[in-house]
Amino acid sequence: MTIMSMPSSSGSNLDPSRGRSLSYFSNSYGPRARRHRRRAAHRRRRSFVCYDTGVISGALLYIKDDFPLVKESSFLQETIVSMAIFGAIIGAAWGGWVNDAYGRKKATLLADMIFAIGSFIMCAAPDPYVLILGRLLVGLGVGIASVTAPVYIAEASPSEIRGALVSTNVLMITGGQFISYLVNLAFTEVAGTWRWMLGVAALPAIIQFFLMLLLPESPRWLFRKNEKAKAIAILSKIYDFERLNEEIDILSSASELDIFRKTKPGCLDVFRSKEMRLAFFAGAGLQAFQQFTGINTVMYYSPTIVQMAGFSSNQLALLLSLIVASMNAAGTIVGIFLIDRCGRRKLVLTSLFGVFISLLLLGFSFSVESSAISSNLKASYGWLAVAGLALYILFFSPGMGPVPWAVNSEIYPEAYRGICGGMSATVNWVSNLIVAQSFLSIIGLVGTSVTFFIIAGITVLAFAFVIAFVPETKGLSFEEVDRLWKERAWGPAGGNYRQSLLDSEA
Repeated sequence: MTIMSMPSSSGSNLDPSRGRSLSYFSNSYGPRARRHRRRAAHRRRRSFVCYDTGVISGALLYIKDDFPLVKESSFLQETIVSMAIFGAIIGAAWGGWVNDAYGRKKATLLADMIFAIGSFIMCAAPDPYVLILGRLLVGLGVGIASVTAPVYIAEASPSEIRGALVSTNVLMITGGQFISYLVNLAFTEVAGTWRWMLGVAALPAIIQFFLMLLLPESPRWLFRKNEKAKAIAILSKIYDFERLNEEIDILSSASELDIFRKTKPGCLDVFRSKEMRLAFFAGAGLQAFQQFTGINTVMYYSPTIVQMAGFSSNQLALLLSLIVASMNAAGTIVGIFLIDRCGRRKLVLTSLFGVFISLLLLGFSFSVESSAISSNLKASYGWLAVAGLALYILFFSPGMGPVPWAVNSEIYPEAYRGICGGMSATVNWVSNLIVAQSFLSIIGLVGTSVTFFIIAGITVLAFAFVIAFVPETKGLSFEEVDRLWKERAWGPAGGNYRQSLLDSEA
């Protein structure tokens, strides 16, 4: 994948003919960039975030067998799943402050410790209520990590391949889901099945903790904290000499602006600035629609959905869910190739169109399956539902999977990046909680087919939202994105930029 791009720091124009060829896999920064990517690959071992997402869907099948109270209560089932999401809401809201105050590295180490403790508590839980406590702690760790990882990667990435690098982080997440289903299958015949499934979740967090000790802090965060020598030493491992000077100039200018800011920005400050309101609305809206278009409905409850489709065996349900998870990871790889070539908007709009078609197929298959008379006909429609799930993942994973995280890692100014990243991640987890806590109840109220038709309608709203409010940020530096929002808020003069950045959205 090779694209044409501009020096990210120049900010003088957006003419591609004046740029240079830059590839995600081999670029003009040579050994420095390759060393950086190896480091970034270690950092993106955030797969424990969605290892938990995937493993709970399989573990829930066996938790119901051990705890009759859980089997009899849809509310308890939803609470076991969604308590981790509730913890993630708190973790994401708190994580923005932790990131700004103590840095991206310490925030990650904290997330790993909390997650590992929660995993051990889940493994040893004597009743559903202790299990729920463990889920809460796991969620806290996940929430902090969900804020930290995209920002860390984006701040240490050249703008020309920033989208692909942040998307590779999402690949680690989808890879974690795939691994979780493998673990689920491996422990199906072992005594204490679900305890092993949940306890093993501590392992990737522990591994990441020790790997993170070997990695540097975000250079942009260090520069803001006036640790310029450390920041420059890290940047020198990413850029060649000429580009390094450009980046230092930009960071110095941003640092001077911070000096004149009397107080650190807070949550309310985001809404006092018109350009910040527009940026946060776009970022938070993408995060909300990522959840309301149904992705974690599919991932949390895919084994249950497969059983609803007529496949009653736990092992078969997990095997089919494993296939769905593998498609999720494969689709994310496609997104890595496309996000810096096609751009964020085109990728996410194509993704939403395919998701809409897939949800219609799911709704139709469940509708006709419920009215089918013969068992053979029911089985045929069951396979149609599984095909709809797979098609949904194939369309969702390249676009609506990575794009919301990539966009939110790059659309906020330096001083607001941590707090806005935390706020938008909180929106994501709140939306996730609403979906997880209500999905089975809505199915019980209106039926499976109508539920998927409702989600399809939400997908249409998401498509319109992206067209209206989300600009293209492909190849733009953080400073250029900042000017873009000023232009959107106040017109071309507001950005003080002689060539309109909005022309790049065409």
